[in-house]
Amino acid sequence: MYVRTNLRPIVIWRLSRNSLIFFLVYNGMICFLYGPLNMHALDIPWQPVATLGTAVAFYIGFKNNGSYDRFWEGRQLWGSIVNTSRVWTLRVFDFVQFPDGYPDADRVQVLHRRLVYRQIAWCNALRLHLRRQTAEGWDAEVAPFLLDPDDSAARFAANPPTHLLRHQSKELLDLHRVGLLSEFRQVAMMQTVQDFFNFQGGCERIKNTPFPRQYAYFSFVFVWLFALLLPLGLVEEFDSRLPLGQYHVWLMVPFSVLVSWVFNTIELVGHISENPFDNTMNDVPMTSICRSIEIDLRELLGEATLPPKVEPVDDVLY
Repeated sequence: MYVRTNLRPIVIWRLSRNSLIFFLVYNGMICFLYGPLNMHALDIPWQPVATLGTAVAFYIGFKNNGSYDRFWEGRQLWGSIVNTSRVWTLRVFDFVQFPDGYPDADRVQVLHRRLVYRQIAWCNALRLHLRRQTAEGWDAEVAPFLLDPDDSAARFAANPPTHLLRHQSKELLDLHRVGLLSEFRQVAMMQTVQDFFNFQGGCERIKNTPFPRQYAYFSFVFVWLFALLLPLGLVEEFDSRLPLGQYHVWLMVPFSVLVSWVFNTIELVGHISENPFDNTMNDVPMTSICRSIEIDLRELLGEATLPPKVEPVDDVLY
C-alpha cells in the first residue's frame, strides 16, 4: 500500500511511460501526415469522438468502482482478523484456566502461549497462502510460532491455514474432554474459530475469483480505441479554429496526449486495484498487519522482547 500523500513523479512516470511515449509518437505522426504531407482525409468529425469519450468515461468509472470495492473488502476482512485475533487471545486467557489444586497448574502459561502463537501462525500462513508464497516463507514466518510438532504437517497441505484452524479446534475439544474448558466456553471459542474461517473464506473468494474479464478487457479496449480516434477528431479542429500560422496544427499533439494519458491512467488505476493480495504497490499491507497482530498478541502474553513494526520501503507498506 502506497503511504505517501502524493505520488512521486518517478512513480507516475514508471506507471505511464510506455503509453505516454506511444501517445506522443502516434499523435505526432497524425499531425505530420495531416500538416506537412497534406493528408486531410485523415480527419473525422469531432462530435462522434466526443460522444465516445463520454461513454468511455462512464464505463471506466463503473469498472474502477468495482475494483476499489474488491480492495476495500479485502482491507475490511483483514481489519476484522486483527480485532478477532485480540478477542481470541482474551478468551484464551479468561476461558482456559486450570482449576485450583490441579496437579499441572503451572502449565497454564505454556498452554496459553501455544494457543496464541498458533493464531499468529495462522495469520502469517493465510498471508503466504493468499500471496502464493507458502513454500519460501513458511520457515521464517510461520514455523517459529508452531509450538506443537503436529502443526508442522500443515505446511504440506493444500490449504495450510485451514489445517491450523483445525488444530485449534481439536485442542479446544481436548481441553473440554479433560474438564479444563466448560461446554459454554468451548462453544464461544469455537464461534471465534468460525469467524476466522469466514474471514479466510472471504479473502480466498477475492483471490480466486478474478475481476470479471469482460469488464476489465473491454475497458482497456475502449480507452485505447478512444485514444486512437482522438487525434483524428482534434486535428481538423485545431487547423480550422486556431488561425495562428502554418504550425498551429501541432498544438493538437500536447492536448491530445494529455487527454489520452488521463483516460489511460484512470483505466490503469482500476486495473492495479483488481487483486488486493498480490503483494504489489497498491495492495492490502498484509505483512504490516500480521506484524501488528504479532506485536499485540505477544504483548498480551507479557513478552518484553517484541519485533519492530514493518516500515514502508520506498513509500510502500507491504
